[in-house]
Amino acid sequence: MSLHQQFDQAAHDHSTVVLETFHALKHAVRFGAEIEMVVTDDSEKLTELTQTLAPDIAGKFDVETVAPEVFNTLSPRTLESHVIAIAKRSPYALSDILSRDGRIVLLDNPTHAGNVGACIRVVAARGVAGVAILGDIDPWHPTVVRGAAGLQYAVPVVRVDDAQDILSTSRPCIAFHEQGTPLPEATIPNDAILVFGSERRGISPELRTHATQTVMIPMQKGVSSLNLATSVAIALYCTG
Repeated sequence: MSLHQQFDQAAHDHSTVVLETFHALKHAVRFGAEIEMVVTDDSEKLTELTQTLAPDIAGKFDVETVAPEVFNTLSPRTLESHVIAIAKRSPYALSDILSRDGRIVLLDNPTHAGNVGACIRVVAARGVAGVAILGDIDPWHPTVVRGAAGLQYAVPVVRVDDAQDILSTSRPCIAFHEQGTPLPEATIPNDAILVFGSERRGISPELRTHATQTVMIPMQKGVSSLNLATSVAIALYCTG
């Protein structure tokens, strides 16, 4: 099987993920992912990136160097960091998130994979229990992985089909909505589920009805909304 076929197969296999940036590879290695293959067309550049940005991962993976014309067939994108890798996905389940201490971020049917990745990056940085995605977006989609810089390996991330799978727990549910208690005045428990609506539709009526509290992020008059990841960041960093 050619390298191109191996990467194409990995991209369509639900047990693996293709890592298309150095930062994704860095975080995968740092957080214990099983790396199956790393390929570069510029070993000196990859060594320089590792020594500069992540010396802690040096020597922790094998690298195959190929000609640029071969490397360029492995991804539909131009890879500026000159590295691409295949790794095993982390087999998270919703129970992995629910069993952890801390808040949970629930994204209600988000529509932009890049925004989901950015949310995962924020959650990983804050160190909360995890992210649950309600809807069709795969948390291991290449666009999500790029947006998250591979931090799916740092925090549990799962997709759920039914909101009741997560809302049936005893955790309080806090809905972030355009109307509610202003964020500075809200008291949010440390074990809460923080619900954020999609970029277009907001939070579903079902989730708003289930919420034990509705919280708003104050904004200047005339400003109607914030980017999804920005809202998640404000909620996580401004509530203790």
